[in-house]
Amino acid sequence: MRIGELSRRTGVNAHQLRYYEAQGLLEADRRANGYREYDENAMLRVKQIRHLLGAGLSSEDIAYLLPCAVGETPELPGCMELLAAMRSRLRRLDEQMDRLARSRGALADYIDAAEQVGGESYPPFDEADQEAVPA
Repeated sequence: MRIGELSRRTGVNAHQLRYYEAQGLLEADRRANGYREYDENAMLRVKQIRHLLGAGLSSEDIAYLLPCAVGETPELPGCMELLAAMRSRLRRLDEQMDRLARSRGALADYIDAAEQVGGESYPPFDEADQEAVPA
């Protein structure tokens, strides 16, 4: 199947599919006219890539994991070194979440203290605009 069909069947944009190919995550044969030609396994591979990206893994991590991937979700049977790498990634994510939670708590405390001292409530903050928005 050509890239447009793979895109339609997986719901992944063609430019993303080309990126996956450039990263070594997806393979395509080239026809004489230069068009990419994907086999039926490409659909499963794209679904695996999407699930692993959704888990927060980098394309480099995914390239390392894919040879062990089985099924759409994917499962990773018999890949103990890969499980160790994923556990390490999970620990780093937990540490980042802890740091963010502490930062959020400190910021909320500063806001609460400022509102109590001033005796008035400040307008809500719109993070997208990075400025106070009138209530």
